[in-house]
Amino acid sequence: MKKLAIIGASTFQLPLIKKAKEYNIETHVFAWECGDEGEKVADFFYPISITECEAIFRKCKEIGIDGICTIGTDLGTIAVSYVASRLGLIANSEETTKVATNKHLMRRCFEKNGDPSPKSILISDIKELDEYNFEFPVICKPTDRSGSRGIYKVNDIETLKGVIGKSIDYSFEKKALVEEFALGKEYSVEYITYEGKHSFLAMTQKYTTGAPNFIETGHIEPADVSDDTLEKVKKVVEHALSSLNVTYGASHSEIKIDDTGKIKIIEIGARMGGDYIGSHLVCLSTGFDFVKGVIDIALGQKPVLTKDLKKKMAGVRFIFNERDIQQFETLKRENPEIIVESEIKKITDESVVDSGSRFGYFLMCSDKKEEIKKWFPLEREE
Repeated sequence: MKKLAIIGASTFQLPLIKKAKEYNIETHVFAWECGDEGEKVADFFYPISITECEAIFRKCKEIGIDGICTIGTDLGTIAVSYVASRLGLIANSEETTKVATNKHLMRRCFEKNGDPSPKSILISDIKELDEYNFEFPVICKPTDRSGSRGIYKVNDIETLKGVIGKSIDYSFEKKALVEEFALGKEYSVEYITYEGKHSFLAMTQKYTTGAPNFIETGHIEPADVSDDTLEKVKKVVEHALSSLNVTYGASHSEIKIDDTGKIKIIEIGARMGGDYIGSHLVCLSTGFDFVKGVIDIALGQKPVLTKDLKKKMAGVRFIFNERDIQQFETLKRENPEIIVESEIKKITDESVVDSGSRFGYFLMCSDKKEEIKKWFPLEREE
């Protein structure tokens, strides 16, 4: 029986753990012990934080794992590359992972290789703001976090001074980026790579709360763009993936496209997209088992890409308030057949400040575009 190490035990990793077990692969899961469901589902659970790379490596060497992977989290990819490089297993290099998990290093990489990306300035102390003349609006964000944590759109220097400390505090390395604000609609692009060959899977349309925090309210696949636009996006993203030297596994590229068709790369994660994009939407809309593909690559097997298995429309909506719950109740009455799964939590007085503090979700799938799009809010461009 093959032995697969999985970094993380949160909800993000559940599809990965369950999929491996479905294929009779022995799962060895590493995470800080906090009662997550992955701790119980795993064949073997080790209460080691995902940041303790050396401890994870020693245990994996002792176990004799055949592969190691994670999905939906940047932080987990660091341990994956660390362990894989020392055990001769399949994963992106430590250098690739270092650049792909640090937005400042990523911006420098894109600039060096001619990939279209917003200009940015690295800030580690509020006093450094006085050294620059900013053209507003700008985006302020931590260099090394995901899930909409610590992101702010600001329109003047005083507001920037008020939030830069928050972005720095969110950062693991205590640094933030101040970058130009890219206009346009937001999308993500999902790829899987094997031995440096990038295979397109899906383009996802993103819906957010807009400024100032841009928390995702939902996603739809496939994105409603022209064939010409899609081909341009593929060309840009594939070049950027090669710039980052992404060689193996999933990737999730976030982009913006303005009214003139100009594409800007916001960031690229050398891992599967969270928010049920990689774990659910790709398979629902295309028929390709993305999670299985990630496992296959980790175990040294080329993933089988069966294109055009199906062409469906899939979407996920997130719960922010009672109005969203009422809309879900209407959906259950009017179109229950398109509901794939849902999880609705009790609404509290707590504010939704990032993707981790939303009150649930519901997943949908249909052959008809209209049946999915009617349950989404109007697009917002900032």
